[in-house]
Amino acid sequence: MNSLNVLFLCTHNSARSILAEALLNHMGHGASGTHFQAFSAGSSPRENQQPNPLGLEVLQSAGIATEGLRSKSWDEFAKPDAPHMDLVITVCDNAAGEVCPYWPGQPATAHWGYADPSTVAGTDADRLEAFKQTLHMIRRRLQILVDLPADKLQKTMLQHTAHQLSEDNV
Repeated sequence: MNSLNVLFLCTHNSARSILAEALLNHMGHGASGTHFQAFSAGSSPRENQQPNPLGLEVLQSAGIATEGLRSKSWDEFAKPDAPHMDLVITVCDNAAGEVCPYWPGQPATAHWGYADPSTVAGTDADRLEAFKQTLHMIRRRLQILVDLPADKLQKTMLQHTAHQLSEDNV
């Protein structure tokens, strides 16, 4: 069985990247037999930052495990003893424009932009709905990724495949 490590990046690593990490780990195995292991990090998580409570609530309501989720710096994944990444995906426009650290092994990269649900104003119900919609949009794109045939997930094809998913209206 193949295994792919995927790192989701966002500025503060408290909402979108956390949702993507938890969701892909929940989805686990793709149709091609590929096992996906997801991680997330931020370019500048605030000191003592924790995942957004509304994000955790939406994940738990969807039956997705939240144990062990924490906001962390992307520097953790640039260290020599860090897991090797096969694919690095930015999920917010700010992180996409930042200079990323050097990723050992030159993983494929892509930008899958999503609006920040934590900036939605309104009632608690409005804000919760924004997180639900973001989780739904991420799930649609990740489902396509995990359903890809093994040949589309090979290192030589992964860069093209990841970019193609960012262009699709999913």
